Amino acid sequence: MSRFVDKLPFFDRRASPMEEADDIPRSGLLHLHGGHHHYNHHQPQQGAMMAPEPSPPTKHSSSTLAQLLKRVNDARSDAASSANSSPSHYTIELGASVPGSTGSDSGRTSHAGVGGDVGALLPFVLKFTDLTYSVKQRKKGPCLPALPFGRGDATEPEAPRMKTLLDNISGEAREGEIMAVLGASGSGKSTLIDALANRIRKESLHGSVTLNGESMDNNLLKVISAYVMQDDLLYPMLTVEETLMFSAEFRLPRSLPGKEKKKRVQALIDQLGLRNAANTIIGDEGHRGVSGGERRRVSIGVDIIHDPIVLFLDEPTSGLDSTSAFMVVKVLQRIAQSGSVVVMSIHQPSYRILGLLDRLLFLSRGQTVYYGPPGSLSSFFHDFGKPIHDNENPTEFALDLVRELETMPEGASDLVEHNKSWQKRMGPKIKHADDGGKPSLSLKEAISASISRGKLVSGATDGNVTVPSELSAPDSAVTKFANPFWIEMGVLTRRAFINTKRTPEIFVIRLGAVLITGFILATIFWRLDDSPKGVEERLGFFAIAMSTMFYTCSDALPVFLNERYIFLRETAYNAYRRSSYVLSHTVVGFPSLIVLSFAFAVTTFFAVGLAGGAQGFFFFVAIVLASFWAGSGFATFLSGVVTNVQLGFPVVVSTLAYFLLFSGFFINRDRIPKYWLWFHYASLVKYPYEAVMMNEFSDPARCFVRGVQMFDNTPLAVLPVPLKVRLLRAMSSSLGINIGTNTCITTGPDFLRQQAVTDLTKWDCLWITVAWGFLFRILFYIALVLGSRNKRR
Repeated sequence: MSRFVDKLPFFDRRASPMEEADDIPRSGLLHLHGGHHHYNHHQPQQGAMMAPEPSPPTKHSSSTLAQLLKRVNDARSDAASSANSSPSHYTIELGASVPGSTGSDSGRTSHAGVGGDVGALLPFVLKFTDLTYSVKQRKKGPCLPALPFGRGDATEPEAPRMKTLLDNISGEAREGEIMAVLGASGSGKSTLIDALANRIRKESLHGSVTLNGESMDNNLLKVISAYVMQDDLLYPMLTVEETLMFSAEFRLPRSLPGKEKKKRVQALIDQLGLRNAANTIIGDEGHRGVSGGERRRVSIGVDIIHDPIVLFLDEPTSGLDSTSAFMVVKVLQRIAQSGSVVVMSIHQPSYRILGLLDRLLFLSRGQTVYYGPPGSLSSFFHDFGKPIHDNENPTEFALDLVRELETMPEGASDLVEHNKSWQKRMGPKIKHADDGGKPSLSLKEAISASISRGKLVSGATDGNVTVPSELSAPDSAVTKFANPFWIEMGVLTRRAFINTKRTPEIFVIRLGAVLITGFILATIFWRLDDSPKGVEERLGFFAIAMSTMFYTCSDALPVFLNERYIFLRETAYNAYRRSSYVLSHTVVGFPSLIVLSFAFAVTTFFAVGLAGGAQGFFFFVAIVLASFWAGSGFATFLSGVVTNVQLGFPVVVSTLAYFLLFSGFFINRDRIPKYWLWFHYASLVKYPYEAVMMNEFSDPARCFVRGVQMFDNTPLAVLPVPLKVRLLRAMSSSLGINIGTNTCITTGPDFLRQQAVTDLTKWDCLWITVAWGFLFRILFYIALVLGSRNKRR
């Protein structure tokens, strides 16, 4: 007999009363759960919505089987008198007795309403109706269209074809349940998740998405929901506990004490099954860290730290082995049972995972081919004429059948039509089993009830939630961010410092590059004299040194690009402000610029023999620091514009080459054509280059050309010195001016005038360079605002 039962499909199997009783703890009350295929002796139900109340002390800590069954019969009779006439299934479990309402054969614990009434309907129902989304399909072909050679070859341009990604998709997801969206690659799973999570522009998406029958404001949805992306976007050098703690500091309100935040993190670690990996770093290709399944659970934990009411997940089991995938979905089951609506896409669930799902929505090329509980798959495909064989995974059978139908010219249209007729015939029965499918509470009441039960830690800690209506302004809705600006900036700065501290090799390599560059320049331009050749060599040193500062800053380009998608994920649901990120990014990077500036100045200033003494040295340090500041700002701005390093580095290198070309080193300002003069003033290298020149040549008492040195850099330089002296005397007699061998011909200011460096002072150049750094960071902020809108067009 047992062998025959084992061969039955899982959704037709019932647990015997003896099996149910074996799962009952020896003391406590009873939970009554809808459903019948979640009985697992080794993995008992956890994470119920309402915490079980302790049973009163009795003399005997255990109950007999007859007493337990009597309690079940009494509960069934009570529920039958108050609920619908349709039978419900119950599970004996530790906790209070609450009659369940099953939305599918894999039922879940029902939840009481605000007043804790037994048998209350599900508070949250996420309903979507007739969702349709189309995009313009790019025309494939050559870049340049062929030119017609005759009238017969002329063709009318084709109108852009529209590709429908979602075609009238309808359904609903309930609190305490997991709704899974299934389908082959390209069927529209991720698109549907994005549509439900309001990640598609409203003007492009047709249909309606409501929660408890009410449309949701975008800010409200961000507060009460979370979206877990398919990729694990985490900082590799943070531990699991640190990652969740930083997420708690972002998402949980400032009014919540730090101890309570830590308690929330510790509870979440236990809920996710990450206790053994709490102090292990996330890791990446170069650093060994947690496993793939643990990393995926951390990704989920980061987004549910504030205990959201609605949770969207895009293929959370992708890339995981069977055991890890089952553990992830098991965690999602606990989250759903704690009072959340869980909607996820999944490619091909295993037999065990299917037992954890409540509602299935199969898609084929954007159309619904099945919507309903897992237990109805057998009858659905039996009616279609394709019965599911025993011991075969129903989802694998369904997906294989859909793929087979998609290879035919008409596609899965027959299955789509069969689903429509089946829904009309079976839909009322399913809704009757679901207690009508209508929420008993309004959206505001349901959110307030959830907050009073401890959910939705951020947003409104007092239990009062303002739900925007058509007459109220969007600004009157819930608070957009959980924390003020300075709290966000402090947490971001602390996290960035930890990452920097644990990757010291990045700064060490950068410091080594600056020291090596300074050493090479110092040994080449060692102790320059005050001759005309020394002047030219100083100009070469200044041009190479200042441009090197900017080229060295190009390593700031991958800093944001490496964490770009982490930033997009965190800001998509208002974890922090973009301005907080920009300022913390600036604060963290500035100390290293100071160290690099002093290292380069100490290495080169005294070795080259630059003038100015202590005052000149500190100004040289300041202008080098300003160059680093402006250069890193420029690279940071480009990192917000470009999308990858391969595209960013050519832009940085070529742009800095143009800046050097127009800086005034290769051609003076008064020799640059007027139509390129604007580029001269836009050059970042111009201002630090002219600043160090003025710092070096501003002393009028310092002479750089004396007597016969005036013949240097001319064809007369090859003449013997006595002949040069005779030429000086002849010039003196002709001009009536005494020009001797020690007569100063050109001073520092004279040389500056020759180089057309006269329009600004050195302090003007310093402050303009600093202003460039601020300007690029403002542009970086604007790029983040304009480029981080996570919505499809």
